[in-house]
Amino acid sequence: MDLREKIIQTSLELFEKEGYHAVSVNRIVDAAQTSKGGFYYYFSSKNEVLFVIHDLFITHALSKAKSANALEDIPTNRLIKIIDEFVKVFDLYKAHLSVFYQEAFFLDDKYEVIIKEKRNEFKYIIINTLQEGIKEKEFRKELDIEITTMAILGMVNWIYKWYDPKGEKSIKEISDIYIDLILRSVLIK
Repeated sequence: MDLREKIIQTSLELFEKEGYHAVSVNRIVDAAQTSKGGFYYYFSSKNEVLFVIHDLFITHALSKAKSANALEDIPTNRLIKIIDEFVKVFDLYKAHLSVFYQEAFFLDDKYEVIIKEKRNEFKYIIINTLQEGIKEKEFRKELDIEITTMAILGMVNWIYKWYDPKGEKSIKEISDIYIDLILRSVLIK
């Protein structure tokens, strides 16, 4: 692990355990066993580290959604792939997501704008998939697209609160359950 990654990982662990405001740059530097010069070589501020933590998982989720959008012609298959990959994010980036939901309101405005743009892009991929599914007569025409999208996002986003990698269900089993629930609500019966 290079120094940049070590600083990110150390910050992530400290932010998750102690909270963003309780952790100083000095605390990060000590825990990462580096110098302030090492920290500031990679990051302009503690807030930039918080942004990077947020950006890692959002960029990953968006990349997977874009890939599904490009590779899956059939809206149902695309929605399945988007949901599956989105749920998996909560296993891959569990700590990142916990920090995001606990500390996001501390982001500087310039970073918040970037995060919101990516989150909106992800949202619009789902909206477009639902619209196309209705047009192709795969999804129910009476769906309220905005509310259905927000329901999907809300349902999946809440995983961070209860998911336990050592729990009874694997992330794949959880993904399959979510896909089933969502498809039962959107598909023409």
